[in-house]
Amino acid sequence: MRDELVAVDHEDWRRFLHDALTNRSFMAGAAITGFVVALALLSFVWTPYDVTKLVIADRLQGMSGAHWLGTDHFGRDIASMIMVGSRNSIAVALIAVGIGMAIGVPLGCWAAAKRGIADEVLMRTSDVIFAFPALLSAVMITAIFGPGAVNAIIAIGIFNIPVFARVARGGALALWPREFILAARAAGKGAGLITVQHILPNIANLLLVQGTIQFSLGILAEAGLSYVGLGTQPPAPSWGRMLFEAQTMMSIAPHMAIVPGLAIIITVLGLNLLGDGLRDVLDPKLRRRR
Repeated sequence: MRDELVAVDHEDWRRFLHDALTNRSFMAGAAITGFVVALALLSFVWTPYDVTKLVIADRLQGMSGAHWLGTDHFGRDIASMIMVGSRNSIAVALIAVGIGMAIGVPLGCWAAAKRGIADEVLMRTSDVIFAFPALLSAVMITAIFGPGAVNAIIAIGIFNIPVFARVARGGALALWPREFILAARAAGKGAGLITVQHILPNIANLLLVQGTIQFSLGILAEAGLSYVGLGTQPPAPSWGRMLFEAQTMMSIAPHMAIVPGLAIIITVLGLNLLGDGLRDVLDPKLRRRR
């Protein structure tokens, strides 16, 4: 019996890999996201130039062999700043998504299991949080507690909590009336054990796809907060602050705005393509339709 289960697991993995490798959206998103992550990891050990070093003599240079993406108004190498900025953006978005998932998923599953007043309180609280746009909520929180990467993470993470709570609740509610859940309850399993053993594994695909979407939104939120001076603080580079600093240099050094703008667009596009591809690969209905 055990060998049979292992065979089924291997078959599932083979099917997943086949579907993933033949899905254009997934492969394109994985390639773009992997490239951005590789740049971020590389920045820990190497960058073409020191991003904190000001070289006024090299200010506002265009793209060249010495400076691949040019320099800014302080003579800093833009390629190096993009690399380090990707590290900061990914870290903020990833931790914020982790906070939202770690708190929101248990809340959503708990509300689906308890129903009644617990479910109603969670949903109404979510409605209150959703009444404010994500970036506006983040601006309010960072304005109260002060600018910085940590407060930006907390602000974005707080908005992610009801998002994951709703996704987890919706997926769990659809599963609780199913026969295998009723069988588990008849076997004497409690709500907590059923949630861990049966609910979470069956909604993991929903949470994974939602995670990629919230990751891309986190990148945008971090850039927006940094643009208005409430996100990552100097001297640490940030794509959003690079855009802010470039707005007065558009006429003489447009590359200062184009490069970080493209970095944000490409990263968000890659994550959205990855999310769409994961949805297609993991959703059995879409898989059968193909």
